[in-house]
Amino acid sequence: MPQITVDYSEQLAEDFDRPGFAKALHTAVVEIAAAKPPACKTQFRRTEDTTVGPDGTGHAVVHVTLGLLAGRTEETKATLTEAVLDLLRRYVKPGDGLAVHASAEVRDLDPSYRKYDA
Repeated sequence: MPQITVDYSEQLAEDFDRPGFAKALHTAVVEIAAAKPPACKTQFRRTEDTTVGPDGTGHAVVHVTLGLLAGRTEETKATLTEAVLDLLRRYVKPGDGLAVHASAEVRDLDPSYRKYDA
């Protein structure tokens, strides 16, 4: 915990500082949601096909999902979501003419969530 997944359009592959974003995001999750630094895990998934609007061209999407153990307040979740969007503004620098649609959500992990470390 937390389980963080970042889906992003392949058009951003060269314009998204993923290691810098992950490091800054982990710091924010620790500060805002009281996570433990070694528990922060982020997976990046590049999507090949992105369509936005009627023509579908000239757009890219980044969506960040943070799964946390239950117990955080709605205010904490909202603060964390806003921090994620601020970090995306800093770490995603699209080329000319590319519109970026960024979003984030914080959700509670299901009570059945379990993990192991090997």
